[in-house]
Amino acid sequence: MTLARRTPRKSGHGIPVFEVASLTPNQEGGPRIRSVGRALPPHYTEQGAVLATLKKIWAEDGLERTSRDLSRLETLHGAVGVAGRHFTFPIATLEEKRSFAQRNESWIDAALDIGERAAVDAIADAGLVPEDVDHIFFVTVTGIATPSIDARLVNRLGLRTDVKRTPIFGLGCVAGAAGTARAADYLRAFPDQVALLVSVELCSLTFQRDDRSIANAVATGLFGDASAAVVLSGANRDHAPGPRVVATRSMFYPQTEEILGWKMGEDGFRILLSGDIPRMARERIGPDVDKFLADEGLGRSDIAHWIIHTGGPKVLDAFHDALALLPDALARSRRSLRQIGNVSSASVLFVLADLLAERTARPGDYGVMLAIGPGLCAELVLLRW
Repeated sequence: MTLARRTPRKSGHGIPVFEVASLTPNQEGGPRIRSVGRALPPHYTEQGAVLATLKKIWAEDGLERTSRDLSRLETLHGAVGVAGRHFTFPIATLEEKRSFAQRNESWIDAALDIGERAAVDAIADAGLVPEDVDHIFFVTVTGIATPSIDARLVNRLGLRTDVKRTPIFGLGCVAGAAGTARAADYLRAFPDQVALLVSVELCSLTFQRDDRSIANAVATGLFGDASAAVVLSGANRDHAPGPRVVATRSMFYPQTEEILGWKMGEDGFRILLSGDIPRMARERIGPDVDKFLADEGLGRSDIAHWIIHTGGPKVLDAFHDALALLPDALARSRRSLRQIGNVSSASVLFVLADLLAERTARPGDYGVMLAIGPGLCAELVLLRW
């Protein structure tokens, strides 16, 4: 049995933090990650082509920037460390003026297709069939649907009619790690069952053509589209390769709501993206990770694998510095950022999938999955192979 605790405390910097920890009495038991499926939309676009399209759009809209503004835009796009990204539709479709309702309808159709692809991949790789899934969790922050995408996937995937569903909206980039943690929490209560987590983030469909803010300029160079799915099984299911979820922890930092998230307008989602995020990560993540590991009898030196959300180069640098990691500890995250950009909640799951595909983790190795998101909040997941 797993107990949970919720305790207010102060971080190492005297900042109030609320944490929720899963207490796991046996590190050898607990839920296991069996597989990670991935899906990318077909339209890959290099960063230079994205920048050229944005310049054209703003010129046509009468929002052509001064040469100084355009130079800054080019600098921002060049600094995010992204070579190219996958988009749901050809890049030229960004030139079309469509309402939020029209874009959201496109999101529903595309989210269903790409989510199905990732889920089918994950279920097959786990050696299971759709009827084996007892609970489906769905996370997103880039579109709205009722019935939710997980409900529609019940039909598309052929899941059982008694499958449990938990759609989660609004956690943003942290949701890949948080969704994994919530699925593991569920499986501690139902150790004979199988859970499926599906993440779909189609960031290109949130594009705001008339937003001239620095935050939007950064977002247009950073975020891409993707889906990822994770299959987890309870401790009483048949043994399968893959790491066990030893413990999880949720960190919430009060009075940080304006740091990261959306502002809703008539034209849809407008991004909030503060330049303070790297500083806050650098200041707060180290003590919180240390406390999390210490409660499990571990230290940073015990962690062989760091599975870190690809928030951007400055955010990755902040994690690296805060945790005093070896130079190549975040190589997978940096490579993923370069190849597909920041794909919000799916990002950390893509990094996890890369690690699993490499098959370099050895029995007894520990890994930490870490992501941050709107709130400002962080999610920690301790894994053991």
